Amino acid sequence: MGIQGQGGRPGEPDDSVPDGLTAPDLVQLEHYPAPARLQSYVTTLFTLRSAAPRISDVLPAAVGYLAFVQCGTGLIRFASGRADHAFPETLLTPTSAAAGLEVDGPWHMVVAALSPFGWAALTGLDAGDHADRAYDAAEVLGEHAAALGEQMRALHRAAPHDGAALIAELAAFIEPRLRPLNPRHTALIARVAEWISGSFSPELADLQRTAGYSSRQLQRLVERYFGTSPKQLARKYRALRVAALLQSDETSEERAAELVNLFYDQSHLIREMRHFLGRTPSRLAKGENSLLSEAIGLRNYREFKPNVARMPGD
Repeated sequence: MGIQGQGGRPGEPDDSVPDGLTAPDLVQLEHYPAPARLQSYVTTLFTLRSAAPRISDVLPAAVGYLAFVQCGTGLIRFASGRADHAFPETLLTPTSAAAGLEVDGPWHMVVAALSPFGWAALTGLDAGDHADRAYDAAEVLGEHAAALGEQMRALHRAAPHDGAALIAELAAFIEPRLRPLNPRHTALIARVAEWISGSFSPELADLQRTAGYSSRQLQRLVERYFGTSPKQLARKYRALRVAALLQSDETSEERAAELVNLFYDQSHLIREMRHFLGRTPSRLAKGENSLLSEAIGLRNYREFKPNVARMPGD
């Protein structure tokens, strides 16, 4: 579908969106379902590979990731201007905005996408204090992370296309390291997810009325587990979910027009997409996205469980 419903106006130019992104067919991404025992903590497990000597992409604002790199070296550029080198075993904290990714390939990595439950239970880190960073996973999770990285690289050398074996090792590493959370906080995380899922533009007053915390406590706890304030969280998932629908062939022109009208005007839509996805609506419509942008695919909001922000009405 093309993105219509914008008063017939053409998309505005966006010089800040990087050109020269790696072509989609040069990056292969394969998803694996999380084992049942991990499904509250890990939204999906996947492998990512490319034989290209240089990979350039933009990672949409996302949850936290635990990644074990089999080959390739990379740099992550955050919206704040900070740039962190990726480690062989990388813990990418929840991101509040799109982040640029530059990799010297060939590249292969095995990744667990962590739910807010999973981020807190695995790392114990305050997502707000540590947002938009890349850490050496061994410094956070202990020397066993480095040992597993070496083991996984050995497995990769012996059987470079056996992604399932690497995924199994990653899942086995995560499970025994999950720590119990405060039950009230667990209930709040679930409530915030319900709140986000109820509308593309949920009212903060609705969350405050049912959260069981003061406004200040609610702000602090949402930042702790989700990496940003409730208001910013709602903005983030509105942009990500609208982008998923706008780039889908399932979305009619009439539905696209309704989605566009969720924003004040076309300029507001473009700014939000640029901030949270690193791309403009016109680029989404043209399909100028690598497989990294599967992070905003429709099935992420419908198939992967748990989901921080289901599509309203699903």
